[in-house]
Amino acid sequence: MDEILHINNVTKAYEDLTVLDHVSFSVNKGEVVVIVGPSGCGKSTLLRCINAFETIQDGNIVLGGETINPCKEQLHAVRERIGMVFQSYELFPHKTVLQNMTLAPMKVKKIGRKAAEQEAMALLERVGLTEKRDYYPRQLSGGQKQRVAIVRALMMHPEVLLLDEITAALDPEMVREVLEVVIDLAAEGRTMVIVTHELSFARAVADRMIFLDGGRIVEEGTPEAFFDAPGTERLQKFLHSFTYQG
Repeated sequence: MDEILHINNVTKAYEDLTVLDHVSFSVNKGEVVVIVGPSGCGKSTLLRCINAFETIQDGNIVLGGETINPCKEQLHAVRERIGMVFQSYELFPHKTVLQNMTLAPMKVKKIGRKAAEQEAMALLERVGLTEKRDYYPRQLSGGQKQRVAIVRALMMHPEVLLLDEITAALDPEMVREVLEVVIDLAAEGRTMVIVTHELSFARAVADRMIFLDGGRIVEEGTPEAFFDAPGTERLQKFLHSFTYQG
């Protein structure tokens, strides 16, 4: 498989607190890598470093053979190639669903309004939200907002999609509708790096699992090996802390 993203010895610290400690792994084109770990282990920070929302103190991040440099001149180009969906949706409250989806393609990629709206409507139909095109975020449920956030990211045709705890703010009954969208994206071969605490979802969608603890990768492997035969006592303890049903 073709490597599309390489994280090499990435270290991130805030003053005396090291959040990421020489983290290294690669992601192949079409692969879904799921990162799990206890709260505060550096999962979300890692995604923010990949997308250049955070600077790093050591190591480098390479996307498609090009090193990501979080200087202002490169940020827009990087973020065109890497899509990110946040736990808190990050939709513009004063714009409709359709306007939220078409703004970036029109401004950044200079796509015409008609073409952008046609693609947006096709994506909204795919996630069952066609009738919400003229709604504002405040008129949507949490699950609907998150589905809009996902397809908004897809509008930019990213090479890699980063998903950061996208179900953490949702009521339990809304979680499934969001996870089904992600499972469909995985089935069509989207390259994704996902941070989640939903272990049953992680097992269903992942090609590879990574367990992060204390800013370091403790264990990684296939979902089968990860869940059925964890190789470290630390991962065993972590899995046992969940009411995980295989």
